[in-house]
Amino acid sequence: MSKKDDIELEMQETIVEEPAVQEPLQDEEAKLKDEAAEMKEQAKKTIQMIKEQAREEDPKLTPALTLRTILGGDFLTADMVRRQIWLFVLMVVFTVVYVAFRYQCQQDLIAIDKLEKEVLDAKYRALSCSSTLTEKCRESHVLEALKHNSDSLLHVANQPPYIINIPEEGE
Repeated sequence: MSKKDDIELEMQETIVEEPAVQEPLQDEEAKLKDEAAEMKEQAKKTIQMIKEQAREEDPKLTPALTLRTILGGDFLTADMVRRQIWLFVLMVVFTVVYVAFRYQCQQDLIAIDKLEKEVLDAKYRALSCSSTLTEKCRESHVLEALKHNSDSLLHVANQPPYIINIPEEGE
């Protein structure tokens, strides 16, 4: 056989074999299409599960509060905070008012202490002035001052004072 005959023979065999090859190819294409459909279905299910799990809401907690949930901060969910927002606002307002009143009270106490010191100083000055005046008004000091001042017309009385009774006009 010549080369030409070999090539023709191979071609004929190839032509004869091709229909046999096409059937498995069609079966494989069908299998691939089925697998693709299954994958699409599986992807849809997976996406649906992810959508169900990925909600913006917080999961509901168990009604029992434990030390672990409190220390971990798990009980501070957005839902609980939203329900109690007015309580938090009220607590903040009370805290601000408390701090403001305490500050004002401290300022008033400082002013009271300052005024008490001024009153005490004024009392001491008044006591000192009163003491000085009492000392200068004593009879012995007055007599001594009269003796040293020779041009004064005042002198010590030799006679006791007289009581003059004046009758009232209606009697």
